Amino acid sequence: MPKIVFMGAGSSVFVKNVVGDCMLDDALQDSEFALYDIDPVRLEDSRRMLEALRRNMGCKAVITSYLGAEHRREALRGARYVINAIQVGLYRPCTVTDFEVPRRFGLRQTIGDTLGIGGIFRALRTIPVLEDFARDITEECPDAWFLNYTNPMAILTGYMQRFTPVKTVGLCHSVQVCAKRLLEGLGMDDDPAIRTLIAGINHQAWLLDIRDRDGNDLYPEIRRRAAARTEKHADMVRYEIMKRFGYYTTESSEHNAEYVPFFIKDKYPELIDRFNIPLDEYPRRCEKNIVKWVTQRDELTNNPELRHELSREYASHIIAAMETNSPYKIGGNVINNGLIPNLPAEACVEVPCLVDGSGVTPCHVGNLPEQCAALNRACINVQLLTILAAKTRRKDYIYQAAMMDPHLQSELSIDDIVALCDAMIEAHAGWLPAYT
Repeated sequence: MPKIVFMGAGSSVFVKNVVGDCMLDDALQDSEFALYDIDPVRLEDSRRMLEALRRNMGCKAVITSYLGAEHRREALRGARYVINAIQVGLYRPCTVTDFEVPRRFGLRQTIGDTLGIGGIFRALRTIPVLEDFARDITEECPDAWFLNYTNPMAILTGYMQRFTPVKTVGLCHSVQVCAKRLLEGLGMDDDPAIRTLIAGINHQAWLLDIRDRDGNDLYPEIRRRAAARTEKHADMVRYEIMKRFGYYTTESSEHNAEYVPFFIKDKYPELIDRFNIPLDEYPRRCEKNIVKWVTQRDELTNNPELRHELSREYASHIIAAMETNSPYKIGGNVINNGLIPNLPAEACVEVPCLVDGSGVTPCHVGNLPEQCAALNRACINVQLLTILAAKTRRKDYIYQAAMMDPHLQSELSIDDIVALCDAMIEAHAGWLPAYT
């Protein structure tokens, strides 16, 4: 009976997807699911939800719950898998800070959880918590696999892989839905037999190849239809990147708009309308989700008929593949080490990986098209410097990470970037360790 620990179990909807998927798998029916969180109300909501799901599915799983840092070691003891979905600082106060402070400097964001000033500071407040997790995992379950779902994916996963002994892979569902959403948006058939190759970095991996069941290249028709699509839609940034750089990227247009210096520009405000860019999108989503949870909570925790259908998440498939030694292919975030030779060796890259009883084995991809690698390297610069800042606790590296960010470079002077970082450090008092 594998013990599967869920860190950040108060994220009830995501818990239902991941743990519900595990309950549907015959190989994981008798697992122990240990739920860990620091919020007693949300933790109890998730426990009640999963107990109802377990009963309705006739599953033999055991559900346990652990509240607060004082019980974290007990939660982890003997675990074989640790699923991480924490959000340090939540929407309030920290995400609000990530948007309001930069706005005072004239800097607008869309999501702010992966790159840019928002992504940098989300990483800096999360890494100390992950260091605590890593210490406890090393002592209580040293052979466990750490499945990281928390953003900023490449920074957090890269830190765990480089500076802790914990076996770690980063997971993001944008790889699974990339081709599907592209084809649906263009009115093309989303055949399950379509073959794809996706590689790069998280949220900016590239759909390098896409072919139908007979091996025919679909890109010529994709590019033709994308060029002919003239109405305003939600994917205009990615279409423009594909037009200019040749390939489609995995993550949404609202994400990609802030990873490059071309779209969110105070000097050219018309670009926001032209490319249909939803500024301040993440705060809006958070506010909507807070309101939605009022009714959703009752549906999930007080529904005696609660059921679950298999989601798109990788976690259950990974765990089952390792438990049964049955190969399964994923898009995983791992240290590069030559998998993509024209990206830095120490970068955290998103590549095809084979999962079986031996663990996660990344696949060699080869060089990316040089223009794609160039865009990736601009983002990797920020990621590596943020990791260095977190490791050394030096302010200079925070400043330098921000200075290298494509969006900040295009909007702010070097003095304003440093001043913004200082303002963010001050606003995050109590959420960051001391930096010198």
